[in-house]
Parts: sequence; C-alpha cells; structure tokens
Amino acid sequence: MIRIEDLTGAALGAALDSLADLRITVFRDFPYLYDGSGAAGRAYEQDYLTAYAQSPGALIVGAFADDGGGERLIGAATAAPMVDHAPEFAAPFRAQGIAIDQVYYFGESVLLPRWRGHGIGHAFFDRREAKARAEGFTIAAFCAVIRPPDHPARPADYSPLDPFWRKRDFAPVEGLIAHYDWKDVGEAANSAHPMQFWLKHLD
Repeated sequence: MIRIEDLTGAALGAALDSLADLRITVFRDFPYLYDGSGAAGRAYEQDYLTAYAQSPGALIVGAFADDGGGERLIGAATAAPMVDHAPEFAAPFRAQGIAIDQVYYFGESVLLPRWRGHGIGHAFFDRREAKARAEGFTIAAFCAVIRPPDHPARPADYSPLDPFWRKRDFAPVEGLIAHYDWKDVGEAANSAHPMQFWLKHLD
C-alpha cells in the first residue's frame, strides 16, 4: 500500500529529516551525482527544505510505504512560487521576458528506485499542477541538469526522463538555462552545473 499526502504543519516538520536523506540518496546517482554527505551537506539540506516550509504557496508531497521495516518516506516532490526560490533560477526567466510571478516552480521529484513504475511520479505532477492552478499561476516549470552523452559516470542502461516529461506536456525552452553549484561525487569542491528549464502552460 502506497500512501501519498501533502505535507504541512507538524507532518512536514516530522518528515524533514527523512526528506533530506531521500534527496541525498537519490541525487547521488547519475545524472546529478550530488555529494550531500557530511555535516555540510546535512546543513544545506535543512536550510533548503526549511525555505520550502516557510514559503507561502509552497507544496511538499510525500509518498509513504512499508518496505519491510515499517512505513517510511519513499518519495517526495516539492514546488513553490518562483519568486520564493533561488535568484539564480529566476534570472534566465527575466532575461527572456517571462514574468516570474506567473511561474510555479517544481523543485524536485525524488523516488527510491524500488518504487518506480507505480504511478507515483504522475501523482506528484498531478498534485503540483493542481496546486499551481489553485494559486492562479499560468506556467509550471522545472529544470534538469545537462550532462554530455559521453559522461564517464553515465550508466550503460541509463534512460532519460524526457519521454515522461513530454507526456506530461512539458517541453524544454531553448536558452532557458540556469547554473547551480554543488559538489559532484568524487570531486573536491563545488562546481557550476547547467540546468535546462522545461515549461508547461497551464489552462
């Protein structure tokens, strides 16, 4: 049994540590290769997720299931008005003349591998799109890291999520690219990573 719910109030506070663990685990894999280990990584996660918790109009959705050790968080998705998010993400929208007060930003959708293929990803998008419409936004947006096809860490069986996103009526916008810093697995310091934005115009 999979339980999906919007996390607010006490439920959100109780899930923050588990959500941080989930992000660190899932984003360590290709294509993000995010090294969130250690005290610095944990501190960053807490600051990042607390910002969502404090943003009016934000949404955090959790997926819970019993994987043998009792019910736990096995997936999550976040979203918030673009005006409440990182300024480096808003900059390319302004450069293209897109009003950021009309953009609802989908931060991440993370799910443990064992639970993929059960419709949870679609549920995450459904709930975030419904929230965006309810809040009066006209554009939904997310971004994905750009990695070269010949990246040495790319698994032989890696399958990009582009078909899934296009099925949800999202499309990449040429030139709508931000840069975000994090430390890749195996690297000594943070580096900038290009992030391609995908948009969907909401009816």
